[in-house]
Amino acid sequence: MVPPAADSPPRRQPRPGLRRSSPLSTALALALLTAGMAVATHSVVRYRLWIVVIYIVIAVALGLWVVSGSARRPADSPAPSLTRGLQRSAQASPLPWTGGALALALVVIAGLHVTMRPYTYLTTGQGWTVRWLFAAAALVLAAGVAVSTVRRSPLAAHGALAVTAAIYVVAAALLIHGDPTPKIDVWVTLQQAADGILDGKNMYAQNWTNSPGVQDAFTYLPFTALLLAPGRWLAGDVRWALVVITLLGALAVLLLGRTGKPSSTMSIRNLVGPAAAGLLLVLPGTATQVEQAWTEPLLMACLAGWALAVRRRRMVLAMVFLALGLASKQHLAVLLPVLAVWPVFGWRRAIGTAGLAGVFVAPWFIASPSDMIHDTVTMLINFQPLVFANTVFIAAINEIDWTPPFYLTGAAVLITLGSAILRVHRQQPDLANVLRWAAMVLLVANLVNKQAFYNQYWLVAALIVISLAAARYPQVSASEEADPVTPAEETASVSSSTTT
Repeated sequence: MVPPAADSPPRRQPRPGLRRSSPLSTALALALLTAGMAVATHSVVRYRLWIVVIYIVIAVALGLWVVSGSARRPADSPAPSLTRGLQRSAQASPLPWTGGALALALVVIAGLHVTMRPYTYLTTGQGWTVRWLFAAAALVLAAGVAVSTVRRSPLAAHGALAVTAAIYVVAAALLIHGDPTPKIDVWVTLQQAADGILDGKNMYAQNWTNSPGVQDAFTYLPFTALLLAPGRWLAGDVRWALVVITLLGALAVLLLGRTGKPSSTMSIRNLVGPAAAGLLLVLPGTATQVEQAWTEPLLMACLAGWALAVRRRRMVLAMVFLALGLASKQHLAVLLPVLAVWPVFGWRRAIGTAGLAGVFVAPWFIASPSDMIHDTVTMLINFQPLVFANTVFIAAINEIDWTPPFYLTGAAVLITLGSAILRVHRQQPDLANVLRWAAMVLLVANLVNKQAFYNQYWLVAALIVISLAAARYPQVSASEEADPVTPAEETASVSSSTTT
């Protein structure tokens, strides 16, 4: 073995507790992600016990993944014998394994777009046009990833992402124009809330005209309406704002995957970044997501912005992004305790973020506290179970005519949340695994909920996609430098009082 030259720079070694992401685990995650979103697409709007069973299997697999990912096991410790051969192959050729898994997942997604009919009010011809557009976008991205893998340059993947984003915009425009008045209360309330903001009305005191569902409540926190209102004001439809916000979230994921090297230099993260950003635009069921005006892309963009700001050590900006998400939908608050015990973010920033979110929503609360509490808390607690939702709660009602008590469903969420808090506090995982713990908490909350549909499960998938872009991967070859070690990830022992 030849010793290095005296002037050779020392190679940076990763901390034992913060291992680089295995290409094999990435491939398995993509397989579960694709299967889960295919099932979620089929679930709109129908209940099937087998769908719930698949969700449970995915939850168990995700739990095993996050637990193993946060364990402080040395990077060179042996893999289980069942996967040892595959893992050795993946470690020897990390780029082909990762690129191949990404390209294959995108090809499968393209096939799903044209074989699974999404829930839509478009005509048959319009529906097929949109489905083929999304399939083409996925194939373009798969081709770009494949070319970048073979040529060992990320330029093709970045170019393919640009084409994918353009196709996404065209497909979204067709969806919005093809179904100008979707029959869903979400769209009606967002449209009329935007009009009410211009007229100085309080959305929590408004009643909604021609709503097919909720007619006397705004069940979200106010920034959902405020951040989406420009779509209505400028283009006549809040869905345009959702399209723009989705693209901004994808841009944040792309930047999250950049290693800071020149664009012509290859690293696995420079490949995964554009692939992950494109995945957010072409996941199965995206057409329904756009058409129905489901608001989870807003939360995705806030969380992607938070992750990017943490990666760049812009902690004040990270707090702002997270506060915007908290001021948009209530259930993101369940993630704050997990982030509070993660030393990179810390409890001081978590408390500051909660306070900032409180400032954001204060004007509406001060205007009418009883109306806001009714719409965002009381009504949701007392809301009737929706028997076509695919959750364990609804399965118990449909299959054995038993309504699980609140303390039981609440205990499931608290146990998962407690496990996440304990693991994150003890193991101090990297940014990617923190995002996966967040996904795990939200997934369990969905499974025991009275109503959870494609959009809630989509947010879980989006967090997994973001985590792929945030993960640290092995170096491409022995002659190339590994992905740089970022202070926000590697200095896990940093005090939460570090200067922001």
